[in-house]
Amino acid sequence: MNDRLGGVALLIALFLLWRRNPWPRSGRVVASFVAMALFGAVLPEQPADSPAQAANAGAAKPPARPSRFPTASQTTAEATMPAVPDFTGDSLDVAFPKSRRKGFTVIYHDASDQRREVRARSLWKVCFQVTGGSPGEPIVDFGVVRREEPCPEAEGKTVPWRKMPDVMGLTWRAAVPKVTAAGVPESDVHAEAAYLNDTLPREGEYDHWRVCRQDPASGVPLTDEVYLVRLALSSSDHGCPDPDRGGDAYLPDRDDDGDPDYLDPHPHDRNRTRLYPNGIPGGTGSTGSSGGSGDGWHICRHTRWC
Repeated sequence: MNDRLGGVALLIALFLLWRRNPWPRSGRVVASFVAMALFGAVLPEQPADSPAQAANAGAAKPPARPSRFPTASQTTAEATMPAVPDFTGDSLDVAFPKSRRKGFTVIYHDASDQRREVRARSLWKVCFQVTGGSPGEPIVDFGVVRREEPCPEAEGKTVPWRKMPDVMGLTWRAAVPKVTAAGVPESDVHAEAAYLNDTLPREGEYDHWRVCRQDPASGVPLTDEVYLVRLALSSSDHGCPDPDRGGDAYLPDRDDDGDPDYLDPHPHDRNRTRLYPNGIPGGTGSTGSSGGSGDGWHICRHTRWC
């Protein structure tokens, strides 16, 4: 991932190997040579004053890839150039060693307009590749993006993320396929009630509830930073809340016990709810049409906690 960091780690490892190590001296010598050989094997070879350095020097500008290498008129042995496989779509971590084994000097750069530094080759994939150089020193240049990103249309262009579709007013059953078609896994599409005091039925029983709010909004790019899509639903019996209320809307609740009237088995009795149809334990009686003394204070009578 980083040449200097790898060198420091190697020096520390060699120090620990030779300091109070019970291994015999010959074993430590062999282990030291093996460690240094492995370290040298994974370092990218970019010799001084080579065409590879000249190619890297121009990576800061939108490249016209073929112009970075000698053209057909500049080389007389183009037919003898080694061939490199097409690695488009493959991990850079796969393309790099295979190209090296073919004899190529490998360079790479961010193919998008963000011009990011490419580190940790396993996290990037190949979108474009161009070969050049000479038969004695062939070069392959990979244009790459992060593995979760779609490839740009061309070098230096914006990453073409898909956008959140407009699913407002659609049923849950119709909305989910549109969202997943935009690249969102179905497990990342979350349903919730559009009203604060409403409750979704069991899964499968709200398929015909309609979308009142969506997050992200329609047209927002679905980048790798979008981890969850939330769709707020309401049944056709109640419709959607006023858009000005946002997510702070409540369904009618005459006895103010936290249960909307259409779900409350006792809509006029504050002390009897869906959870406590026979009365809240420790409650002070009922109110409204059910009668009751209503004496004293109880948390369920003065808040929405119950």
